[in-house]
Amino acid sequence: MDVTAFAINLDRSTDRWRTLSGQAREFDLPLIRISAVDGIGISEADQEAVNRPAFHRNAGRLMLAAEYGCYQSHLKALHEFLESRATIGLIIEDDLTLKHDLYARVEAAFHSTPKAHVIKFFSNRIVGFRRATTSCFGDEIGRAIHGPLGSSACYAVSRFGAELLINKLAVMCHPWDVALERGWDHGAEVYVLRKNIVTVARGETTIATRDIYRSVKFPKSKRLGTYIRRLKDDVARIY
Repeated sequence: MDVTAFAINLDRSTDRWRTLSGQAREFDLPLIRISAVDGIGISEADQEAVNRPAFHRNAGRLMLAAEYGCYQSHLKALHEFLESRATIGLIIEDDLTLKHDLYARVEAAFHSTPKAHVIKFFSNRIVGFRRATTSCFGDEIGRAIHGPLGSSACYAVSRFGAELLINKLAVMCHPWDVALERGWDHGAEVYVLRKNIVTVARGETTIATRDIYRSVKFPKSKRLGTYIRRLKDDVARIY
């Protein structure tokens, strides 16, 4: 397999790119920079391919401009991957810390899970992990029975998986990290590692702080539909 990483990086985040590209050179890992869509500079009226009412119902809050930029940036990275000759696209965000054996472990994970279209190598939380297989590196690969798992900082896709995601997730109805793992909805076979094999810098986020997320949440009385949808997702996830 030919694994190539596509790193999403805002033009204004020069320090992050300097650090990430330096790591790639140190480990001799192929890395292609994807100029991220800066949602902060796009007005709500100019945001395309967004189902805002569906997003509000699904998330129980308003959509942030930076979330729109993040979503479009990941779609852009998937398109760039399909235009390349790589057989596996490793989509990463620029606050990731690379490891010398990352690409080898990505390749091994797909070899041991031939049905996989998407494999996540970093998640914020794993609850109720069910192992499907173990790679030659000892990485346990499977699924979690509870979610959402959180984060889209590091995941890999096959070419067929990228095509599925692009076609099925063209319209934004969820944050990207939530949409990505909903394989029962978009049809891709999504797997996750029991333990993360990379780390993410815990510095300043380019999307939003927890306080900002809290400030745009709807009152609980207006989130009943959101709770019902999440319950349905939990049932689909367990199935």
